[in-house]
Amino acid sequence: MNTNSQTAGALLRQWRQRRRLSQLDLACEAEISTRHLSFVETGRSHPSREMLLHLAEQLEIPLRERNRLLGAAGYAPLYSQHELTDQALSTARQAIEQLLKAHEPYPALAIDRQWNLLAANASVGPFLAGVPDFLLGPPLNVLRLSLHPEGLAPRIINLGQWRAHLLMRLQRDAEISGDAGLHELLEELRGYPAPDAPSEPVSEAVLMPVLLQTESGVLSLISTTTVFGTPNDVTLAELALETFFPADTFSTDYLRALAKTAEQS
Repeated sequence: MNTNSQTAGALLRQWRQRRRLSQLDLACEAEISTRHLSFVETGRSHPSREMLLHLAEQLEIPLRERNRLLGAAGYAPLYSQHELTDQALSTARQAIEQLLKAHEPYPALAIDRQWNLLAANASVGPFLAGVPDFLLGPPLNVLRLSLHPEGLAPRIINLGQWRAHLLMRLQRDAEISGDAGLHELLEELRGYPAPDAPSEPVSEAVLMPVLLQTESGVLSLISTTTVFGTPNDVTLAELALETFFPADTFSTDYLRALAKTAEQS
């Protein structure tokens, strides 16, 4: 969304519509009158900073976009934004590094909201062997790496199912965040070659494994996503840890042996 020429009311209306809420729905959730909300959206009433933040909370607007909303109304941004390497995020960075390290010998990585790699543990490295430099960035985009025909896609046995699962996640992220970059990435990935008969994604209630062909057999991994619970910084709010676990005994033994080999080399 471009806030350079949009009012705070217009932005609120866009977010309300994105969340598929009527003015009555939002007014009830925010405990304000529908008339007042209508006046805010049309610009007939200038909302206070507190009212904007209250409505943003009801709409679950991302922190980055809350700052833009405040700016459109003439207020200073509330949430800080630092690079992960900045001193201000040193405590969070140390926590991330410890979590990544503690997950070895299983792969784990930290990504930003556009799925670009921010950090990874040593167990990720072997999976990048043979991948062309143009896919390794910077920035290294995890989804592009996974689905590109010159990336990991040829090694993924259940590519149809895994591809559908990742595209579904990306579409949901794009809808929730309103990030135009995610919509562009989604269109790019949809244009990559797909299996002749892609399978449907399983229900989110069922674990989705990714099956990778290795020289020793089929590696089966399941993933979990971890986010910071109470971030007040845009970077931390958009950061996620993707951790992979072996789904069978072979995968457990393979990853442990791979890590041991790496240590000895």
